Amino acid sequence: MTKVNLAIVYYSSTGTNYQLAKWAEEAAKEAGAEVKVLKVEELAPAAAIESNPAWKKHVDETQNVAVATANDIEWADAIIFSAPTRFGNIPSQMKQFLDTLGGFWAQGKTANKVVSAMASAGNAHGGQEQTIHTIYTSMMHWGAIIAAPGYTDQSIYAAGGNPYGTTVTVTDQGIVEDAEAAVKHQAKRTVQVAEWVKAGLQ
Repeated sequence: MTKVNLAIVYYSSTGTNYQLAKWAEEAAKEAGAEVKVLKVEELAPAAAIESNPAWKKHVDETQNVAVATANDIEWADAIIFSAPTRFGNIPSQMKQFLDTLGGFWAQGKTANKVVSAMASAGNAHGGQEQTIHTIYTSMMHWGAIIAAPGYTDQSIYAAGGNPYGTTVTVTDQGIVEDAEAAVKHQAKRTVQVAEWVKAGLQ
């Protein structure tokens, strides 16, 4: 069987979800997948970005990361989404990207993609789970196959015990939870499920 194509599609203003995406990339490659790490297009005005040094620094550091397109979604057998929480919802940047895929969805090209999601917030009850559920709601409309991590590995407990997808709390000191192993497990599980689905479809 050919390799699983995995697109890791993220939005990150100051770098947390980019870090989650990079951990996922490392594990997925170890699992034998072909991987693309892709950011969604930034919609915030330059003045807002410039006003936050951490935001500006991250934008500069990731300027060479490719912007996700419909072609990337068509290429992918599996997709891992990673996004911060905005008032218990997904950021407008991620929503805009999903909304641009309406025509692609109408052609049936989103069906049977294997998907999983990760999220972050500034405190432990900041809406991370709701953000993941919001992504999964869109994925159900897509006809995608959700590969949630559940409690399939001990690393999930060290990362806070979220069965829907790895979520983290971020303070000035960085990510609070010991989340790297959980992210990597989630990525490998997503690739594994995608292998099963791809083999079945072939």
